[in-house]
Amino acid sequence: MAKGYWIARVDVDDPEAYKDYIATAKPAFERHGARFLVRGGTYSALEGTSRSRNVVIEFESYEEALACYNSPEYQAAKAIRTKFSTGDLLIIEGYDG
Repeated sequence: MAKGYWIARVDVDDPEAYKDYIATAKPAFERHGARFLVRGGTYSALEGTSRSRNVVIEFESYEEALACYNSPEYQAAKAIRTKFSTGDLLIIEGYDG
């Protein structure tokens, strides 16, 4: 079965307040088996537009990635995130050869 991924590009407006989002989202990520592959870090924007923070999270399946996003725990975190950041988030099914 192909894995599922969150790909997020975010500009954080208030880094201190954004910590509340991270803490609030943690239980949803743990419950749904999220594994962070990219969380910030150095990057080179070679084409198109970019944002200051990039995140890639792996889940066991596309369905699990969607379930995490739609969970009450993550929706509570999202309410915090959207107050203190602007971003793009997509959920995509991985390639399974």
